[in-house]
Amino acid sequence: MMAFNVSSSPVFTPTAQVAIVDALVEQGWYVGQDVINRDLCKALHDELLHMAEHDALEEAGIGRGNQHHLRKDIRGDAIHWLDRESEAQRYYLNAMGELQQSLNQALFLGLFEYEAHFAHYPAGAFYQRHLDSFRGRANRVISTVGYLNPDWPVGGGGEMVIYHPDAPHKEIARVIPEAGTFACFLSETIPHEVLPTRLPRASIAGWFRRNASLGGVLDPAR
Repeated sequence: MMAFNVSSSPVFTPTAQVAIVDALVEQGWYVGQDVINRDLCKALHDELLHMAEHDALEEAGIGRGNQHHLRKDIRGDAIHWLDRESEAQRYYLNAMGELQQSLNQALFLGLFEYEAHFAHYPAGAFYQRHLDSFRGRANRVISTVGYLNPDWPVGGGGEMVIYHPDAPHKEIARVIPEAGTFACFLSETIPHEVLPTRLPRASIAGWFRRNASLGGVLDPAR
């Protein structure tokens, strides 16, 4: 795996952070190309491919806690939760911590923590349209996706489609899974899906969360 040089340029420029905040306020979603440092993307991509080649990923399911189960007809990715085990992971998560502070300062969201996992979609895999959270009873507030595949070809599939919050069948953006692209959106209100991919697709999905602890137990278990 590639060693990541922490002296390279930051994950997000101050200009990108401002653009993210402004877009979330104005429309509830943001997509930017060449936002994430390319060297960092390569290091994270190499790490994910190494895991995939050595069967170190787990099949993703739907639902949480006791309601969690595998449904290949709904989603087909395999995941690994980021745990700061590599320098690249630590750098990415630290950058998300800085973004969390910016979001809290600008939008008063009370974001408490950030969780994220690698997502590897083999050829043919997809994720049907869904919301990442449900109104009034969940603590995922803002969803993020960082893309890792270099030189994604035209016709490669695997785009994330973002739909209008008040018209869930109206497409408002289509995100090509190219390294450096970063997307984020309001978890409770923005429906989205991943179209079938024709090539292995690599990304990091993450969520900024509020603290919904109850009785000293952090909620919900992931």
